[in-house]
Formats: sequence, C-alpha cells, structure tokens
Amino acid sequence: MAGQIPDLEVTVRTGTGKGAARQARRDGLVPGIVYGGGEDPQPINVPYNVLYKKLKEGRFLSTLFNLKVEGQEDVRVICRNVQRHTVKDLPTHLDLMRLKRTSKIALFIHVEFINEEECPGLKHGGVLNAVRPEVELTVTAGDIPESITVDLTGLEVGDTVTINDIKLPEGAKPTIDRDFVIANISAPSSLRSSDNEEEETEGEEAEATEEAAATEE
Repeated sequence: MAGQIPDLEVTVRTGTGKGAARQARRDGLVPGIVYGGGEDPQPINVPYNVLYKKLKEGRFLSTLFNLKVEGQEDVRVICRNVQRHTVKDLPTHLDLMRLKRTSKIALFIHVEFINEEECPGLKHGGVLNAVRPEVELTVTAGDIPESITVDLTGLEVGDTVTINDIKLPEGAKPTIDRDFVIANISAPSSLRSSDNEEEETEGEEAEATEEAAATEE
C-alpha cells in the first residue's frame, strides 16, 4: 500500500545564472534545479518559509516528494543536495532529482504496533519500548508502504521483536544488512525497582558479612 507522499509546490524560475538566483533570494525564494528522469533540467524557485519548515522537520534528504508545478504533471523527486550560507547556515540552493516509478530509494518507514490487547506482557503491566519507531528501508518509488506492522500477539515480558520477525512489503528490504531490534516488552517499573532494591539489600548484607569477618580476624 503506497504511503502518503508530501507535496512540494514550486514555481518555474525564469532566467538562469547568479543574477536570477540573487533576485529569487531577495524575493523570499530559494532557487533550485530539477534534473534526471530523461528530461532537461528545469530551474525552479521554492518559497523560503516552506523549505525552511520542511528542513526543520528533519530527514529532508531521505523524503520522497510529489513535485507540483503549475501547468505540468506532478512528478516524484528526492532532494540530492541543499547548499547553505557559509555563515548563517540557511538554505541558498537545492538540487532535486526526478524518479521513475521503478526507481529504488531509501526511505524511513513508520512502524505500526497492533494487537496490544492480545499481548500478555502488556496485560501484566509490562511496557512497550519502541526502539525504532521508524525503519529505513530500500523501496520502489512507485510502491512505497505506508507502514510496517509489528504484531504484539502472545508477547511476554522480556520478549524482543527484531527486523527478521517482521514480514516486509514485497520489494522492500532494510538498508542495514543485519538483524536489529525494533521493540521489546520490558518489566513494569515497580518490578524493576523491587529487583534493584533486592540487589542493593543483598549487596549490603554481603558487605556487612565481609566487615564482620574482617573484625573477627
């Protein structure tokens, strides 16, 4: 099932070169270029406030966008570079690459947890720790999964879910070539506190025994 791809609305930049780019920045725009996909490069402008907000949201360089240009068909793109001001660190230019529907791309996919009511560990007071609420997968641009699913049915306190336990969508695979933890069911905080107190008591008793033995000697 394809996920919701965010829109990125841009305008065509008339004129090229440093002069046109400087004028765009004075107008509150960030100049850029769209290339690839078997078509000619196209100069564009992106509203500065829109781009700045998306950069603040994070993972801009690993997010697939639906590029919208008035009068043209939408096209899927991914950002390959954002140039920044050397002192202010603010965006000054960006490069967008067109993608075909068959292109492979690495994206962070949301992890969805289901059947919590069927999880004995949670019923007994355990806590679900989502170690990786998102997982980076290599997927096909034309078939991006909305999420991957972790079924919590039957999991007990102390159980762990790894990437190898999850059935991934067809054509998707992790970018990390090893098994890794997605989530676990940990003991209730009260039980952990009780265990810690017992360990401390046992430690104190052991120290007291050692001190008594030393005194007798």
